[in-house]
Amino acid sequence: MNKRKNKYHNIVVLGGSESGTGAALLAIRNGLRVFVSDAGSIKPHYKLLLEQNNIPFEENRHSGDIISQADLIIKSPGIPDQASVFSYVTTADIVSEIEFASWFTNAFIIGITGSNGKTTTTLLTGFILKNAGLDICIAGNVGKSFAACLSESDHAIFVLELSSFQLDGIVDFRANIAVITNITPDHLDRYNGSFEAYASSKLRITMNQTSDDALVYCADDETSNIHINNHPISSKKYSFSIKNEESHHTGIVKQNSIYINIPPNPFTMTIEELALQGRHNTYNSLAAGISAKILGIRNETVKQSMSDYQNIAHRLEYVANVHGVSYYNDSKATNVNSTWYALEYFNRPIVWIAGGIDKGNDYSILIPLIRQKVKAIVCLGKDNQLIHEAFASHVKSIIDVDSAEQAVAAASFLAEKNYVVLLSPACASYDLFDNYEDRGNQYKQAVKSL
Repeated sequence: MNKRKNKYHNIVVLGGSESGTGAALLAIRNGLRVFVSDAGSIKPHYKLLLEQNNIPFEENRHSGDIISQADLIIKSPGIPDQASVFSYVTTADIVSEIEFASWFTNAFIIGITGSNGKTTTTLLTGFILKNAGLDICIAGNVGKSFAACLSESDHAIFVLELSSFQLDGIVDFRANIAVITNITPDHLDRYNGSFEAYASSKLRITMNQTSDDALVYCADDETSNIHINNHPISSKKYSFSIKNEESHHTGIVKQNSIYINIPPNPFTMTIEELALQGRHNTYNSLAAGISAKILGIRNETVKQSMSDYQNIAHRLEYVANVHGVSYYNDSKATNVNSTWYALEYFNRPIVWIAGGIDKGNDYSILIPLIRQKVKAIVCLGKDNQLIHEAFASHVKSIIDVDSAEQAVAAASFLAEKNYVVLLSPACASYDLFDNYEDRGNQYKQAVKSL
């Protein structure tokens, strides 16, 4: 375990949600002094956990006198590096909860990052390993935080979904298997509009890897290729592609089957047998399958798992068919690239529900699909100007709404029999909703009310 865990005596956690509360619980259960500070209100569930464990905290403010005395700051991923609270920090080290948690385990770590597909890939990888009978825990940017899981119990393997914000705060964190699903423009508002800075954050997942470790990445993604070739990476590289059948790729698609060439037992199964359909899910299945085969999981277990897996909520989730119109919830699509895959998936006319907090989106890549498939757009957000500017000349009508109920009502009016109504916002949710789950749940409830 990392020697840093015994170095600090006065820890302040910034942020009192899943990440921050988990870090505080892990600290207190290892005999460390910790204080939680949140500029907003702390949700009742997390406040109760802090109170039950006698962890001092404050909400709706940051006390500079307390923060300035810290020797370690654990920063929750939702807090920008430019936040005014850091003016109180004097000599303290600043790390992410992911980094802090890694000091308390010797587990094998599979870290999965990327702009799209990382949640599905994380859950599918975990599903395969659980079915193989391994002692694993799925955590990070999905479900419980890494620290919260460790505060309860250690495990042999952690499968972690990792955001760029979490990776920005790592120092010694090491992924034994690092997976980069792809790198497309996202969160540029947090990186001063710099795609280069955002992409470099993703590559931090490889920074502490050794020659004993593995990097799994998509060879079809140009940005990933450029940055992997330009970064000093010590780990062994395993690439996958659905466009190129070259033998040097570990995973490929050939004759409507996926192939994973990891000796001594190469793996194959037909695409029709995969539980997760669609081109984006073929990529996710290859990434998860390669990770499992690196660990030596039996082919029969991998195949059965990838046949049985059920898709996650809010990712191209079928909701209902009402009067011949199919409603899909893709609320987790918070960037343009995710929405591109959703639009590309359907071969029927679409009424598209989009909008929210724009994160520096370039909508131009969607225009060919919009022209081909989308009959109308329902804008669900407080400020819909950019969507109007991008698509007004390409669809018959655009309607503005400010609730999920209104969005479903408008879409059901615009849709004809055999249409698809697709919520795939390409934007963050927090202008009108708590998070993408809240947005998706309100949408599903509105559809069911039809």
